[in-house]
Amino acid sequence: MANITGWAGKILRVNLTDGSFKVEDTMKYKDFVGGMGIGYKVMWDEVPVGTKAFDVENKIVLAAGPLVGTGAVCAGRTNITSLLASNPYNAVSDSHMGGHFSAEMKYAGWDAIIVEGKSPKPVWLRIENDKVTLEDARYLWGKGIFLTTAYIAAKMPQGAQVAAIGQAGENMVNLSVIMNNGSHSAGGHGGVLGSKNLKAIGIRGTLPVHIAVDRKEWFEVDKEMMAVIGANNQHVVPSTPQPWAEFHSSRSRWNATDGLTWGAANPPVNTGTCDPHDLNSVGLRTMKATFDHGKVAEQYTVRMGGCHACPVRCHSTLHIPQLEKYGVSPNVSNTCVGYFSPGGIMIKGFTKEGEEGEGAMIARSLGAQLADDYGVWCNYSQIGRDFMYAYNSGILKKVLPKEEYDSIPWGLLEKGDPEFLVDFYRRITFKEGELSRLGEGAYWVAKAWNFGEDYWNDTK
Repeated sequence: MANITGWAGKILRVNLTDGSFKVEDTMKYKDFVGGMGIGYKVMWDEVPVGTKAFDVENKIVLAAGPLVGTGAVCAGRTNITSLLASNPYNAVSDSHMGGHFSAEMKYAGWDAIIVEGKSPKPVWLRIENDKVTLEDARYLWGKGIFLTTAYIAAKMPQGAQVAAIGQAGENMVNLSVIMNNGSHSAGGHGGVLGSKNLKAIGIRGTLPVHIAVDRKEWFEVDKEMMAVIGANNQHVVPSTPQPWAEFHSSRSRWNATDGLTWGAANPPVNTGTCDPHDLNSVGLRTMKATFDHGKVAEQYTVRMGGCHACPVRCHSTLHIPQLEKYGVSPNVSNTCVGYFSPGGIMIKGFTKEGEEGEGAMIARSLGAQLADDYGVWCNYSQIGRDFMYAYNSGILKKVLPKEEYDSIPWGLLEKGDPEFLVDFYRRITFKEGELSRLGEGAYWVAKAWNFGEDYWNDTK
């Protein structure tokens, strides 16, 4: 195998039809640079023209680039390449997920995993360095991502990373995800794993990733990058006046300040004034919970988390006891669109509850829990926009059978009760009725329900 810095040097090919494994040299793809290049080259060379996303001839590639696992700042994405069922042409597409999966794949000695064929029964792929097996997943089939992740993690050595699908992927919903760490997802390809009877991939690695430069020099570059990268947007401009900053901007994600705390931590943690060159305060810069949900989220915030090698800790972990009455865990981790998309479905607003913004936070967090466990992809909130258009245009009354329309708890939606989301995501996940067509993707639902020109011309 190749002995080159950055790369692990090997690619794992898994044939689910016959249960065989092959090891290939990464340098076969050296001209294509990274995980995306490897994925597209495999699809170009090996998947016949005219293949559909859920056909057995389709393949799916999970790959990492040469910087992943080296300690390079922000190099931790997993690139997933396959045919996309929500696309009108089932075109080749790549999706990306954060978390820690790609780094663990590199530490196990693999730059990519190519999955082909279809298993005769549900299985999960177990990888521990060069030891690779297919395990029975019949117990896990029909289960959500959270239980699946916990089950496989318990079966493997500590530190294992798990990428899994939920019931939406099993049911080959077009808008379904592959998710690792329980909340880091790659949208649109969950159904491909479902079509292949592959429930999950668990991976644990203990091998090094070599680099060509001196490690001390590499660390100095990393330190400088962590200083100047700031909090993703607005760079090193904080949201409030700081003693070290010349400027501030109210919409900056660098919103740490004295008195703003992780209120549900034990004991609470003051985010404080984070000097850009203080590496010990990097994880405090981005108080994403209050950025996403407002001031009310402070008291529910346990900590900020994030992805491998990324100093922008934008993943807020909250403890919200009110979620338990909806049958989900009170502990939720997510960020950005993961929270905002469920809010987009609640088109009539939110029930007022407790402090200002609390009702919205509860609804968004409930929706995030439901979507993540089922493995439903919001398509960057497009699923909510499609629902809103169909509702406001009176289309749903026309296209849904009367019995189905009457069975939908519209009263909950009208009064802003987040219980509506429980019903909504279940219908999408299990393809219950005509409303579940929203899970096919914008093109397909617009075509089936004959959306008007105003839908296509909407630039909001």
